[in-house]
Amino acid sequence: MARDASRVETFSDGVFAVVLTVMAVELLQNGPARDPGRELPDALAQAWPSYLAYVITFGIAGQIWLGHHNMWRYVVRVDQVLLVFNLLLLLVVAAIPFTADLLSDNLRGSATEQRLTAALYLGTVLGESLFFNLSWWWARRHRLLHPDLDPRLARAVARRLRLRPLLYLIAFAFVFVDPILSLFLYLLLVGLSLIRRPGDLPRFAAETGGEVSGRGR
Repeated sequence: MARDASRVETFSDGVFAVVLTVMAVELLQNGPARDPGRELPDALAQAWPSYLAYVITFGIAGQIWLGHHNMWRYVVRVDQVLLVFNLLLLLVVAAIPFTADLLSDNLRGSATEQRLTAALYLGTVLGESLFFNLSWWWARRHRLLHPDLDPRLARAVARRLRLRPLLYLIAFAFVFVDPILSLFLYLLLVGLSLIRRPGDLPRFAAETGGEVSGRGR
């Protein structure tokens, strides 16, 4: 029997909050001010890989949360399989602080270390994208979405979700040219995700009518 989706959203939001908090704590614990024998301006300049990894990873985690929030506002019921897909998504999200820490530690290492950490980082973003796609596909297939959802909108969201893994792979390919460039491409993708697309929250309440009748949250 399918159940209401509100508990899933609440639990997922809690996981996202913990992940973002852990990232901030890691940055504070390893901040340059704790490094003795070095002037603070020099320490801040030397710690740029940590800040770059933090900004990009916070952006990616925030993008995932936005996408999760936008997708789940259309889900009105859940079944066991959808719960499992969501848990697998959260499993990947919870690994983001670990891969971000590896990334910042090895960003100035050897070419092999840079590519390995970039590959692990790619694994997390591809993993979340995969389980996003599976969650949306399953919810559509088993009629767990709001019954008044426009089928054209549902297809547009599916196409957008399928595009994300391809864009991540393109960004990763640049790690063999320049790992820093690859990271900035990830950051560019995060910025592009802020542009309103099909399935995102409407700007005004008046815009909700064309998406889901009577479901404007």
